[in-house]
Amino acid sequence: MRRYSTMLNYCIAILSGLLFLRSVSLAQEQTSLPDIITSDSSFSIPDTFTMEGELKLRTGDNLDSLLNLWYVNQSLETACDDYLAEADTLTPDFSDSVYMQRLAEIPSVVDLTYNRIVKNYINVYTRKRREQVRIMLGLSDYYFPAFEEIFDLYDIPYEIKYLSIIESALNPRAVSRVGAVGAWQFMYSTGKHYGLTINSLVDERRDPIAATHAAARFLADLYKIYHDWTLALAAYNCGPGNVNKAIRRSGGRRNFWDIYYYLPRETRGYVPAFIAATYTMNYYEDHLISKASHSLPRAIDTMLVYEPVHLKQVSEVLDIPIGMLRDINPQYRQDIVPGTSKHGYAIKIPQEQVAAFIDLQDSIFAFKDSVYFDPGKKVASPQHYSSSYRVDLSADKYDKLYYTVKSGDNVGYIADWYDIRSSDLRYWNNISRNMIRTGQKLVIYKPKGKSARYREINTMNFSEKQKSAGRSVSSGNSASTNSASAGSSTGNGEYITYRVKQGDSLWEIARKYSGVSENDITRLNNISNASKIRPGLLLKIKPKG
Repeated sequence: MRRYSTMLNYCIAILSGLLFLRSVSLAQEQTSLPDIITSDSSFSIPDTFTMEGELKLRTGDNLDSLLNLWYVNQSLETACDDYLAEADTLTPDFSDSVYMQRLAEIPSVVDLTYNRIVKNYINVYTRKRREQVRIMLGLSDYYFPAFEEIFDLYDIPYEIKYLSIIESALNPRAVSRVGAVGAWQFMYSTGKHYGLTINSLVDERRDPIAATHAAARFLADLYKIYHDWTLALAAYNCGPGNVNKAIRRSGGRRNFWDIYYYLPRETRGYVPAFIAATYTMNYYEDHLISKASHSLPRAIDTMLVYEPVHLKQVSEVLDIPIGMLRDINPQYRQDIVPGTSKHGYAIKIPQEQVAAFIDLQDSIFAFKDSVYFDPGKKVASPQHYSSSYRVDLSADKYDKLYYTVKSGDNVGYIADWYDIRSSDLRYWNNISRNMIRTGQKLVIYKPKGKSARYREINTMNFSEKQKSAGRSVSSGNSASTNSASAGSSTGNGEYITYRVKQGDSLWEIARKYSGVSENDITRLNNISNASKIRPGLLLKIKPKG
């Protein structure tokens, strides 16, 4: 019964929304690597690791976002052959001592600690996401040898290749909701900082080889700061600045598990997920998981071209499937290799086709050149600007509403009025850092047939909108807020409220109230980043009863 309860918690976590790990946006935008305090600390696991419900929810959110998104919604084009799920439904289970022994036997300089959080991630990989693991195992035979060779060049531990499982599930075309791209999930600024070419035609964040070189240099820089690989991994996710803050708030401790609760929430599952991925990729056979086959060529070669060529020209002349060419050359966004006489670009082709490519090179460049290239025009133009980009959901499933921002509005208010999440409002309208302006026109999506009660919100005044959302409006509300003493709990309308004190965290505040969790507080107050609450902020805790 406990097993089914666990699976139910995972499903609830999936349906509750994508709290995706990839605050790599924050992580990798911080390309400066500041000095930090040094202090040794002994290992200890926080007592709160016994909060199983919280652990299950967190684990489910992270891994479902990573594995399910990348390989259900954004899988490699024809990269993996179709396969049948194994008929054997047995899923072996092992004692904690077995897991601990197996982790200890993996040759690794990265600390592979075992605890309940790690076990929950292992269970997700080996029990719930077995088919996705089969796909990744098959792709690992193609990508990991190249990753190891590059890591050897930069003196990076070989086992950190498993970080790509956490980042993208080995999908070089992976794109996160915040714009991180590729197998190693680089943001634009970090990719440029580490020498990756990014333009309208070429995005080397998608090139597994170029991106792995950049990731290795980034990881090496992080290790120089912390001299600890688990902290370097955490900084890869949330940025050196957040790790530095966690170290300072913990009193100078420099062990991941000692600063666990001082890290951003989404980063806490990052290292445990890495440990679980490392375990799974080494002991998958003990869990009766087999590798899925794939259609990627085992041996490829690289040719430099010094004039523009379209992948379809190569495909049709050499009779290579276009899907295969795209999968081994994912960095070319428009299928165009923009070679020039001064700058050669590399194109990868199956090794057995190298001789044919050399012999037929002139024919390839001339084949349908008037179709793929117009001499009177540029090779390609950007399709859109990110500043005007908006999500367009299916009209068959969603009604589209519009709201014009008024003076005094904020993202939290608007999301509350329309009964949507702030993160969705930001995603639909490409809103950065909650910045909106008066007069801005926002798009809002509601499920088909459920938008009638929201259509008049755009014409209401503030009081009417608050009332429609079940919020009371009091003329003395501002004054009462200012007079509340720091750290005190007060009654305010229909809610118990709490004023944040210096050093408070949402976890500590939630513990003060029976039946209240961090998630309850973040949802009720439309908080998108729990690490950024400030002293003096007045939080609604729960309905007054």
